Amino acid sequence: MIAVTLVLLAVFVKAEDTICKMLQTQPDEPLFAKDGDIIIGGIFSFHNSIADEKPMFKEIFNIKEFLFAKTMAFAAEEINNNSNILPGISMGYKIYDDCSSVPLAMKAALALVNGLEKSVTNFSCTKPSNIYAIIGMSDSTPTIAVTTSIRSYHIPVISYYSTCACLSKKLDFPTFFRTIPSDYHQSKALAQLVKHFGWTWLGALSSDNDYGNAGIAAFIEAVQKEGLCVEYAHSIYRNSPREKVLTLVDIMKRASSKVIVVFATFSDLEDLIKELFLQNVTSLQWIGSEGWISSEYLATKENYSVLKGALGLAISNVIIPSLPDYLNDIRPSEIPKSIDLNMSWVSAFNCSLETEVLRNISCIEAPRQISNQYTDVPEVRIANNVYKAVYAIAHSLHSLFECQCNLTNDTCSDKIHFFILCKVLEKLKKVNYTTSYGENVYFDENGDPVAKYDLINWQMSEKGTIKFVNVGLYDSSLLAGKQFSMNNVSIMWRDGYNKVPKSVCSESCQPGTRKAVRKGKPICCFDCLICGEGEINSIFCLKCQLEYKSNEQRDQCILKDIEFLTFGEIMGILLVILSILGTMVTLTVATVFFKYRQTPVVKANNSELSFLLLFSLTFCFLCSLTFIGEPSDWSCMLRHTAFGITFVLCISCILGKTLVVLMAFRATLPGNNIMKLFGPRQQRFSVFSLTAIQILICALWLMLSPPFPIKNMQHYNDKIILECDLGSAVTFYSVLGYIGLLSIMCFILAFLARKLPDNFNEAKFITFSMLIFCSVWLAFIPAYISSPGKYTVAVEIFAILASSFGLLFCIFAPKCYIILLKPEKNTKKVLLGKNQPKALQAQGVLCPVLVSRLQKGHSSTGKIPEKSN
Repeated sequence: MIAVTLVLLAVFVKAEDTICKMLQTQPDEPLFAKDGDIIIGGIFSFHNSIADEKPMFKEIFNIKEFLFAKTMAFAAEEINNNSNILPGISMGYKIYDDCSSVPLAMKAALALVNGLEKSVTNFSCTKPSNIYAIIGMSDSTPTIAVTTSIRSYHIPVISYYSTCACLSKKLDFPTFFRTIPSDYHQSKALAQLVKHFGWTWLGALSSDNDYGNAGIAAFIEAVQKEGLCVEYAHSIYRNSPREKVLTLVDIMKRASSKVIVVFATFSDLEDLIKELFLQNVTSLQWIGSEGWISSEYLATKENYSVLKGALGLAISNVIIPSLPDYLNDIRPSEIPKSIDLNMSWVSAFNCSLETEVLRNISCIEAPRQISNQYTDVPEVRIANNVYKAVYAIAHSLHSLFECQCNLTNDTCSDKIHFFILCKVLEKLKKVNYTTSYGENVYFDENGDPVAKYDLINWQMSEKGTIKFVNVGLYDSSLLAGKQFSMNNVSIMWRDGYNKVPKSVCSESCQPGTRKAVRKGKPICCFDCLICGEGEINSIFCLKCQLEYKSNEQRDQCILKDIEFLTFGEIMGILLVILSILGTMVTLTVATVFFKYRQTPVVKANNSELSFLLLFSLTFCFLCSLTFIGEPSDWSCMLRHTAFGITFVLCISCILGKTLVVLMAFRATLPGNNIMKLFGPRQQRFSVFSLTAIQILICALWLMLSPPFPIKNMQHYNDKIILECDLGSAVTFYSVLGYIGLLSIMCFILAFLARKLPDNFNEAKFITFSMLIFCSVWLAFIPAYISSPGKYTVAVEIFAILASSFGLLFCIFAPKCYIILLKPEKNTKKVLLGKNQPKALQAQGVLCPVLVSRLQKGHSSTGKIPEKSN
């Protein structure tokens, strides 16, 4: 069992006896070394020195780092046995232990650069060097220190485990490369992960070092760009005092966020997880970086109660052919110079080198028979990075040697020492090869590989062991939006169910509402306010385009209803009926007048102007139909011009009738021949002249700025009104003003002639009709202004119909009444006033025009017969 055997790896020795103490005082000698034509260096953390509360050190022999070092040796041997790469040239190595210490890492690096010299001598790029590249380290902080200290030597440093995004800055680290992805990509992947599951309210925790601080900073920046929020962010380190751990646990307990993203190494989390277990804080959903998510050291049943269902990114796992057999064949006796390492081997496997037996298990057979980190190769993901780093160096050297000499020449090895390190560095930048198991390896302009991560989930197997289940994949080489994908594998969450847990500061707003951020809170904490009319909800309420409105749920924009007065609706049907009815009545009256044109009533009422008036009233009724239906360019121009011209023609005829009455009365006075100046020709000329003026105004209107259809979207927010724009307002008001002027003149003249003593005086009827006409249009003005939408058109049509009916009935109804119902009154005797009182007859005020019309039988004459004594 992996979890059980990991406990055996912790070896505690007093400070004065520690291996790391001896490494600080002993000569700069590697733990592993092999001679070769070319030498590469390696720096690994075989021991983790962790300070606790007491002035003591506890040292843990890191089996994984030992595995990585042996993987480097395996790759070197595999290259030496491969005739296709570096033929005739052997690769050697020198491997050092830095004990997870920055000073020891720098000491090892300087030892690699200068051999066993105790001081650093002057070095130039052209000076031959024994080391062509260094593979290491496992932490970002010592990697930064080593790379910075030896950058002037132009020796490439290839890390297999340093992920800090800061190392991608080529200006600061021009000689740095790595076979593990940068935390920049991991931060983006984690941000996409939390967004994928709908978590907007997060806690953040990191190691207090370059790896954790840079990683969590990049993650916070990434989630903020995605609109997500971090409730709290704290750091912790392996030697943090317990007070700090307790404070952090208290913060996590009081926080409302239920998802915590941890960018840390497993060793930094150990004390925190133990304290969370003691305080029974087991309700958090943990999201982890590759620094701890696949750590078997943390994968204990005790820790699982806290980390149950943890989800995170891990380096892609591959199995290198022949590597498992190579590692299983390693024996302590093969490491004669590493006495201290042998002691750690004994402690790790709990056996004895002297007797080589413990419960029938010898130290020689222990690696094969004990299942732990050492032999569980499929879960050792970083070993592949070491393997790729060694081959990257070999391929760059191979490319360089091909340029310098013939590789089949046996003397080529003599020239190796004359190669320039600067060229090795340049070749490494361009290296591009495919491993034996099919993975393509190359470095980008920052010295980084393509970022690929497995998404793994902590689950409990049926046997009661903790397993890391691969549930997804992240590949930065794919197009944006397709880099993150999930497998068809069920994820086990913190509560043991397949339902994704929630972690939000505020629940999502319902359709039709918008987010209103609470004062002093992050954007993820908000209240939901109802969107206004014509708006739909998003992060903010978005205004719909002018031709659109929001639906009832206010979650999308839909087309507004279009409104205009149609022939199919009830109001339109009624107005059409009234218009047709008025037209039919007018034609009926005209028919009656034509049929009885020889009767005294028709002759006495200036039948020519009467027929012209009936003709104009017919078009007044019909022009109202042009106001119904969808407005178009032609209908807009026709409706206003037809209305203006027909009404002027109508009023002109009435005005002509009124003038005839007045002139006829004036003509009865002795010596007054005014009717000679207002005969039939003059009457016709006046009517057409007055009408021509209106026609001229309408022609100018159509030429300068004619009416046109528009979409009125200002009056209503939820619908569009199709209506006609007036175009030129001046000409429109000129048309109305001219109609009003004629109407007022007609009304005044008719009012003056209303009491003339004539048995058939039209002035009184004209006065009443013009009173109705003016009243209708005066009432029309406020009604027109206040009526919305299609009702504006309906009011205008109603005014046209009402005024037309008023003129028709007031002027022609009395005449039709006499013609059809009182034919006995349709005689010359009645019209000449034979039955009038004597007093009126004595005044001699009977209209001579009437007499002349009746005597001559001419309906249109206005001549006055010569009087006889």
